[in-house]
Amino acid sequence: MFLLRHGQSYFNLLFTKTRVDPGIEDPELTPLGAEQAAAAAAQLAGSALTRIIVSPHMRALQTAEPILAMHKVTVDVMHEVRERAAYACDIGRPPELLATRFPHHDFGRLPPRWWHGGIETSQETIARADAFRVLMAARADSATTLLVSHWAFILALTGYSAENGEILEYDPRAKAPERIDWDS
Repeated sequence: MFLLRHGQSYFNLLFTKTRVDPGIEDPELTPLGAEQAAAAAAQLAGSALTRIIVSPHMRALQTAEPILAMHKVTVDVMHEVRERAAYACDIGRPPELLATRFPHHDFGRLPPRWWHGGIETSQETIARADAFRVLMAARADSATTLLVSHWAFILALTGYSAENGEILEYDPRAKAPERIDWDS
């Protein structure tokens, strides 16, 4: 399968400069983030995608849009692949607000408050990644699935610290990482 970290968000832009939480809840993509999403779509243009799983955070949904313009495939919005809750940017939007912005997606399976209620431990994030790994390893279409997710979730899956807009190839049957560097 393919893993794509969302494009640069306004949180990423400001946090990278200051290392201080700028307090932006569920930030959108910056112009650079939109360019990264378009570049990812171009990179995946020749891929035989059959399904996209996307986090319900605004930055992930926006990153998926140019890919969906090229690939008319099933989209699953899954809160289980959200970012690890640690900053204001990890607070989400209720499904009814997301549905007004992205009416072509089904948000019906999201709980009204799908994001974590405080700081999520690394063990909780790893448990979500492990459950996702098991789910995807059992699916016949895992090789043609794209996941649009976040830094910590991808790190928990792979042990690799992906950059904004970076695409990884991933085998969900692979062994879970033994050590994860949360400070990378």
